[in-house]
Amino acid sequence: MEISQINVFQVDLPLKEGCYNWSNGNSIEVFDSTIVEISTDTGLKGYAECCPLGSAYLPSFARGVRSGIEELSSHVMGQDPLNLNKINRVMNAALKGHPYAKAPIDIACWDLLGKATGLPVYTLLGGAVQQEIALYRAISQETPGIMARKIKGYAAEGYTKFQLKVGGDANEDIERIVKTRAALKHSDLLVADANTGWSLHEAARVAAAVEGLDVYLEQPCKTYEECLSIRHRTNLPFILDEVIDDVNTLTRAISDRAMDVINLKISKVGGLTQAKLIRDICISHGIAMTIEDTWGGDITTAAIAHLAYSTPSEFCFSATDFNSYGTVKLADGAPQRINGRMIAPNRPGLGVTPNLNLLGNPIASYRLA
Repeated sequence: MEISQINVFQVDLPLKEGCYNWSNGNSIEVFDSTIVEISTDTGLKGYAECCPLGSAYLPSFARGVRSGIEELSSHVMGQDPLNLNKINRVMNAALKGHPYAKAPIDIACWDLLGKATGLPVYTLLGGAVQQEIALYRAISQETPGIMARKIKGYAAEGYTKFQLKVGGDANEDIERIVKTRAALKHSDLLVADANTGWSLHEAARVAAAVEGLDVYLEQPCKTYEECLSIRHRTNLPFILDEVIDDVNTLTRAISDRAMDVINLKISKVGGLTQAKLIRDICISHGIAMTIEDTWGGDITTAAIAHLAYSTPSEFCFSATDFNSYGTVKLADGAPQRINGRMIAPNRPGLGVTPNLNLLGNPIASYRLA
């Protein structure tokens, strides 16, 4: 089997709630998502999705996904998509960095591997070890009172894990954490996610102010060193996200005991091949994970579900159902949230069928010469 064609599609993903706000005044109303279709000489097709969280969150942006695929297409054309390690070596040799641009090619190859073998991707990633996946709900940054009211509504939908978007004014953030914690059940989990938004002194102040609450502190500052400093000053359980972007940073953080949980974003690390490696290293060192991505729709949610479904529940801190945030149905067969939980599709590959009428004509197409 060899790759014979790559088609690239662009889709806008508006939000049901109109706007998503997080630290440093960042805000998005419509997400720009890239869908990749990889065709083979056997007729099999694999699909993937990559949707950066705007252009100011991580060193990634939507048009960069598509430019990266253009750069990589001639190198992966003619390669065996089932030889995942070689595909990744070829991409890394052809393009330094830019893991998010490599991710959809890698994920589409996993989809092809599942279809070629007749197995769901979660079986290829190690097998199903959960009955269902507990989801978290992100609470867009607004005034403390609005966030507290919204969190009650999401709890009524069955969510028991919540990621509160803080990283703004320290006084308001303290109030956000206090009010939302008071609105939840004792058994509910609350994460205060600053998304790198606090300076060192602000993070230290907030951590001290909420020390007596049942709350996780996530990625308070921009750099690893700043976050490690806050980690040493608080007894709150600690999560790292943006600064854990490859195996080297992960192993350093494990050695430094820098966190209790990481956020494992599939596209941030380059796709399912690297995500599986990081997942397995975390398990071997007792580190739990929120399994997710930067953003996306049905196809991204399916990839998340397969990785989470093959991760033991004690190490799967939570996962994300991005397709329930948006208004566009990208594919049939995608996981759907039921009472705050989801399962992975029990069909070959990712188990989803893209809505080709919605995708329309590809905005770019690359063929084997």
